Amino acid sequence: MEDPDAAAALIAEVTASLSQLAQRHNLDMLDYLLRMANLEAEEHLRLRSKRRLS
Repeated sequence: MEDPDAAAALIAEVTASLSQLAQRHNLDMLDYLLRMANLEAEEHLRLRSKRRLS
């Protein structure tokens, strides 16, 4: 995947799903780490869209 924004969007989507899976199975540390990765990917997308509007 060449587009960093597309990669970040995919990572956000996948980590959200994996985080839910980890929650269902009481895998607390994995859930935490996946949520942190999800937040990082979403923040990347938010900042990129903000820059484009400027």
